Amino acid sequence: MTEAVVDGDWEYRPLRLPAGVSRRTATTQLAIHAEFSGWELARTLLFVDGSRKVWLRRKRTAAALPDVIT
Repeated sequence: MTEAVVDGDWEYRPLRLPAGVSRRTATTQLAIHAEFSGWELARTLLFVDGSRKVWLRRKRTAAALPDVIT
């Protein structure tokens, strides 16, 4: 996984989901990131092979928030 990119008030984190991950599993995984780490879905890209790349974002804060769980 690549490092987070900071752009103004937002922190972005790309996440790659393999082709074998179902839509329901992907939704559950992203919901967990949203609930416990403050991430929200910014963009989704579906590749021909069935894999997905998603970009998560969250507002930057002074307090340390948990990182993405892989």
